[in-house]
Amino acid sequence: MANIASQKKRIARSARERHENLRFASTVKTHMKRLQGAVTEGDDAAADSEHRLLISKIDKAVQKGALHRNTGARKKSRAARIRAGEVTLDDARKGKRKGSPAKPRPTDAESASEAESGDSDAEKP
Repeated sequence: MANIASQKKRIARSARERHENLRFASTVKTHMKRLQGAVTEGDDAAADSEHRLLISKIDKAVQKGALHRNTGARKKSRAARIRAGEVTLDDARKGKRKGSPAKPRPTDAESASEAESGDSDAEKP
């Protein structure tokens, strides 16, 4: 524990600012979940109002310094994709798109057989 008065004040101020930043981040997460819920229910009016409110909360958190500006931009982009119905919240976090399964990677045997058969794109007219 600090003995100097200014350090005690600084410790208290840091704790206060930390809690404020956590509050901003938590609010953004809550509104993101509310947006997902409104989109899943199919309520366009509620989804629009939640999206506008979420964008406002993200901008405020970035302005206050609770979120980095790139983090805010990423969250706003995800919110727009969720609002459009392209992805769900969980898929947006994982970087997936709705209805697009991952491409299967070719096995070593498949890639070797393609190389032997000469079916490369460079040889086609």
